[in-house]
Amino acid sequence: MAGILLPGREEWHLEASMRELAQLSDTAGAEVVFEVVQKRSKPHASYYIGKGKAEEISLLAEEVKADMLIIDDELTPSQAKNLEELLELRVIDRTALILDIFAQRARTREGKLQVELAQLNYLLPRLTGHYSALSRLGGGIGTRGPGETKLEVDRRTIRQKISDLNKEIESIKKHRSLQRRSRQKVPFPVIALVGYTNAGKSTLLNALTDSSVFTEDKLFATLDPTTRRVNMTDNQTVLITDTVGFIQKLPTHLVAAFRATLEEVQEADVLMHVVDLSHPQMEEQMEAVHKILMDLEVTEKRCLLVFNKMDLNNDPFLIRRLKAEYPNSVAISAGRRKNLEELMDKLSEILRADWERFTFTIPFEDSRTIALLHEKGQVVSMDVQGENYFVEVFLQEKWANKLKKYTQG
Repeated sequence: MAGILLPGREEWHLEASMRELAQLSDTAGAEVVFEVVQKRSKPHASYYIGKGKAEEISLLAEEVKADMLIIDDELTPSQAKNLEELLELRVIDRTALILDIFAQRARTREGKLQVELAQLNYLLPRLTGHYSALSRLGGGIGTRGPGETKLEVDRRTIRQKISDLNKEIESIKKHRSLQRRSRQKVPFPVIALVGYTNAGKSTLLNALTDSSVFTEDKLFATLDPTTRRVNMTDNQTVLITDTVGFIQKLPTHLVAAFRATLEEVQEADVLMHVVDLSHPQMEEQMEAVHKILMDLEVTEKRCLLVFNKMDLNNDPFLIRRLKAEYPNSVAISAGRRKNLEELMDKLSEILRADWERFTFTIPFEDSRTIALLHEKGQVVSMDVQGENYFVEVFLQEKWANKLKKYTQG
């Protein structure tokens, strides 16, 4: 692995980025045998790292029998080509590594289409010289993906495939929109789980819903969105959706390709931002997630900060400081199912913020409406007036709108 330290960047920040690159490499199935960093005023135009440092890496790679170099940034096509020719090694950048992991992890048709689209957009400017066509796609890290292996695949073919993929993803987007519309007919609030990759979102979804969404202690264990229904303690029913994890330097190709999936975040009523309390760069990870949420234009949504993995870092002073700094937060352990009741209470409190007080006059025989009010709201009082019930209740407006014929002011 290799990275560079640029002016204005702290050493610890590069160290954290290189550690994360090592985790990504492990997730992709590579074994890291050496790490090289270099201070530079800017990336070398031809080699990213200096030519002398590249020659040093070549000797080191020969000594430890390394067969690939992973760079902690996105390389230009010419930088990658020049490095491979100089080192006589395969060279992949951080973007290609992440795309490879996504190619391994995508399970649904939608996920595979989105990854393929991102890979083709990444490959398109690299279809010259050494990167001609997709002949490099065959096996190993950085090579999994779209599947064409013919040298004659050219830009026109790639652009046509990109166009076809965009049409397929647009069709899926319309289908997802119809699904959302059908959900809105039974207007359960939607909670979207967001957060840095490996923060524990899927584990939390499993803990809250007693389901079995796949989890693993690796980056990007799950890619495809999963939605489950949860009954809250105050009679509310909500839908909780797990979304793809975020990461620093998330390739723009991926953000663009997964925009259809990320619409689940845009359509949600409340966000639950899951944070790994035990991670040494916790606050930098929070900032990385916040930047992506800004790109999605959802930072104005109500948000509950969930500091997860308190079993790995149960520092009372840290937790006290975070709760003071972030009043809308809770510390939990999803794996140990600790403090989940406090989490649900906080979530209920946020959801009830848009409840209003309504009064309804409901005939005795309409027991279904009475049951609905008890199920979806908080009944304050229920008195008999003639042949009707006079009910005062706190309720979401979207439910009250379904009962307009019974509304009294």
